[in-house]
Amino acid sequence: MHATPANSPTAHGPLAGFTVGVTAARRADELGALLQRRGATVLHAPALRIVPLADDSELLAATKQLIDHAPDVVIATTAIGFRGWIEAADGWGYGEALLGCLRGVELLARGPKVKGAVRAAGLTEEWSPSSESMTEVLDRLLGEGVDGRRIALQLHGEPLPGFVEALRAGGAEVVGVPVYRWLPPEDLAPVDRLLDATVGRGVDALTFTSAPAAASLLARAEERGMAEEFLAALGHDVLPACVGPVTALPLQSRGVDTVQPERFRLGPLVQLLCQELPARARALPIAGHRVEIRGHAVLVDEELRAVPPAGMALLRALARRPGWVVARANCCARCPAPGATNTPWRRPWRGCAPPWARRS
Repeated sequence: MHATPANSPTAHGPLAGFTVGVTAARRADELGALLQRRGATVLHAPALRIVPLADDSELLAATKQLIDHAPDVVIATTAIGFRGWIEAADGWGYGEALLGCLRGVELLARGPKVKGAVRAAGLTEEWSPSSESMTEVLDRLLGEGVDGRRIALQLHGEPLPGFVEALRAGGAEVVGVPVYRWLPPEDLAPVDRLLDATVGRGVDALTFTSAPAAASLLARAEERGMAEEFLAALGHDVLPACVGPVTALPLQSRGVDTVQPERFRLGPLVQLLCQELPARARALPIAGHRVEIRGHAVLVDEELRAVPPAGMALLRALARRPGWVVARANCCARCPAPGATNTPWRRPWRGCAPPWARRS
């Protein structure tokens, strides 16, 4: 778990006062640092672990199968996965044989980063979509016709929903290449803490950088009997932010709407949060001061302050009642604030402005 105190210099960034959950296993430190530099408090709970490629017997078996029986088409879907596959094959003594196999097939690369990895291996792709969209890859293959063709697909850690089925329905034989397989984390305690924080609205956003991470978190919520509460939190109070459409699929299949950057990278994902979370902040005048609820802290006259949980609950309740104004801040704990009214209900607030809502 990483934390940025509210009174640190970075606490004045666009994400100041907000708490963001990070589910990534790979590049989590990079994503956490980007968020913290913009003022966020970060809760990190890797929702999966990666099987080392050199120890992956399934990948070894798939590699041997392709070398012995070359496919007609190979689809490379991720740059790090393709590089890791070539490196693992080298370690097993099959590097040259695999490259020779790939030189003789139609090689498709999903996007510019994958294309760069293909060329770094000394290979040349037949085609690559600029959109990085697997839908565009599928449309090209089906347009060419796949009946009777053997297609090898580098997997994203789990089968791509609908993609394989569409190819097989078109008559293709599809061979999965399980580059970097995912397994549940060995230590589930951080995941459980993140789930509890999400259900309890202790985080303002959850970030997902891979579909397996999203699927793993959903599966753990199911195991703990809290899937309905978890999905309800994502549907209303906690913003689910995914690095791209493939990552979002497990959540969307459960009816969860997600936000995604136009470019499927960590930087744009963080920039998207910098736009979305402040837009959710709620402001209300209290005791003559402007108080803006920002996640789990408040800005009082542009100064970020921590708030006790009970005080934050009260502020959120007030923010749901438009027109609430507390007229005075200099009264004591026993003195009701005169003139404190809520326009729609005309109900007085029976209590003084709390210390954290006053100018010190």
